[in-house]
Amino acid sequence: MSTLTERTEVASGYRAGRTLPLRVELVRQLKRRRTLVMFGILAVLPFVLVVAFAIGGEPDGGGNRITLMDTATASGTNFAAVNLFVSAGFLLVIPVALFCGDTVASEASWSSLRYLLAAPVPRARLLWSKLVVALGLSLAAMVLLPLVALAVGTAAYGWGPLQIPTGGSLDTATAAQRLLVVVAYIFVSQLVTAGLAFWLSTKTDAPLGAVGGAVGLTIVGNVLDAVTALGDWRHFLPAHWQFAWADAVQPRPEWSGMIQGTAISVTYALILFALAFRGFARKDVVS
Repeated sequence: MSTLTERTEVASGYRAGRTLPLRVELVRQLKRRRTLVMFGILAVLPFVLVVAFAIGGEPDGGGNRITLMDTATASGTNFAAVNLFVSAGFLLVIPVALFCGDTVASEASWSSLRYLLAAPVPRARLLWSKLVVALGLSLAAMVLLPLVALAVGTAAYGWGPLQIPTGGSLDTATAAQRLLVVVAYIFVSQLVTAGLAFWLSTKTDAPLGAVGGAVGLTIVGNVLDAVTALGDWRHFLPAHWQFAWADAVQPRPEWSGMIQGTAISVTYALILFALAFRGFARKDVVS
């Protein structure tokens, strides 16, 4: 039998597309302690804010400027919007970096990666399954926070329209739609962090290094965006557009900032995901 024939011979019934099904990977990740802890932290945050407002009194803006935080106790919808506002800059970065950075690197740290590939699970299939599940868990975390905040805020402050700091309000149906847009945009804006974490996860056997590296680089991006001397160069930073979703909670929403932010985030993310797949396809896996 020729060498070529030996290499192409596979077990009867083997289908590469059926290896490591998404449901199997999802169940594995849902059972992990870090997943439960992360979801627990996000679910507890709204209760912490309610207690903080109860102890410190209703938020009161300094000076003559009224911000979204000042309307936190106006209604359940306002409370949900405030939870997104205080979390979008950093807290929601953590689950994205954790779920995407702890994918391949964790398997390598457990010395189970080479056994998965020997199963055999094609490398592209392995990465695809892990990436889809990681992004799904990240999105679930971002949906969980406003849902819990809406329930807690409604119980504490009542159901009502979304009061806009600049004046006016959005009825509850419109506010719910806008909050969905906000969550979707925050998820898209975090794709850069997801791409960084996933790429680093294929480069290292240390999950903490991949997660910490992605969070660190995200923080660096935020710092650079604060450097006004960079001028228009900041427009190429994903961090520059991370709060563009605020334009969606206005009487007349402005979409230009979110469109630019989406384009920047998706472009960076696709490049990073492509680098991860390309590099892992050529990687010598020994762990």
